[in-house]
Amino acid sequence: MKIIKLFLRLSIAVGFLSASADRLGMWPKENSAWGNWDSFLDYTQVLNPWIPDALIPTVGTTATTAEIIFAIFLIIGFKTELFAKLSGFLLLIFALSMTFTIGIKSVFDYSVLSASAAAFALSLLKEKYLEVDTLLARHKK
Repeated sequence: MKIIKLFLRLSIAVGFLSASADRLGMWPKENSAWGNWDSFLDYTQVLNPWIPDALIPTVGTTATTAEIIFAIFLIIGFKTELFAKLSGFLLLIFALSMTFTIGIKSVFDYSVLSASAAAFALSLLKEKYLEVDTLLARHKK
């Protein structure tokens, strides 16, 4: 069970970091979904047509910042249950936005629901393994 928890933590975190790196132009163009920040914001607008154009950069920045923070905390194992739940909700919101704007097929193709479910499953695994929370709990005693 410990290895499964570690695998879930790392796979969700790496997915977030890879997507964030893509938005920031860190992946080669042939491996990119967006390739740069402006393309990502265009996609953000497509998924959130009810949000005024002026707020799209804030939405994109908020989502990207959340993904980076969640990823770091999942990697180090800081408040894993909390950040796993938050990750699950973020991915579920993303899946719902995709479903209602561009259709359910892309949600399935990009395994967004699977990633959301994995994050929620991770939040239920209570045994600590290679987590900074273990060190913090020892330090408090």
